[in-house]
Amino acid sequence: MRSIALVVGLMTGVGLLTASVVPPTVVADLQGGDERQVVLRDDCDPTDPGWTPTGGCSLPEGDVNLAEFNAYLLSPLAPSVIGHPAWWFDPGYLKVRAGKRIKIANAGGRTHTFTEVANFGGGRVPPLNAGQPGTAALIPAPECLAPGVINLPGGARDVVEGLASGDHRFQCCIHPWMRTLVKVGED
Repeated sequence: MRSIALVVGLMTGVGLLTASVVPPTVVADLQGGDERQVVLRDDCDPTDPGWTPTGGCSLPEGDVNLAEFNAYLLSPLAPSVIGHPAWWFDPGYLKVRAGKRIKIANAGGRTHTFTEVANFGGGRVPPLNAGQPGTAALIPAPECLAPGVINLPGGARDVVEGLASGDHRFQCCIHPWMRTLVKVGED
């Protein structure tokens, strides 16, 4: 009896530890609500003058200066660009019903895009597509090089409507590691 209580206690402790360590995955339920939201995030430091030549940082507070951002662009563990982990789409995976609207909100201080692409690829800013030594640079997604890509400065909002059933890939054409997969289910 005592060993069962010990096992249950350990399992509960591991469950609580896992819940507190693993970030929650935001996946919208196919049954609920009429609208879903994807938030474009970054944590640029508005006091760093390094951001100024490339559009600045519109956040009231942020912790990532340009030098730190650049230091995270490449990883010895990956064959291509990784990008700073504070630059991301939230959620990275979303399920919605066909015909539902998806709100897009740039909660970061830098300009981003939310562009549908056939396949994830590089973006339109070559230095942010840099490959690791000995590898090819990430090839830009053709949609990122096409005219009409909409820039969303910090605080901007947009809406995506009319997605057919199936998988839809969206990425930032400036920071190509910012991505989300939208799985659209039948009505």
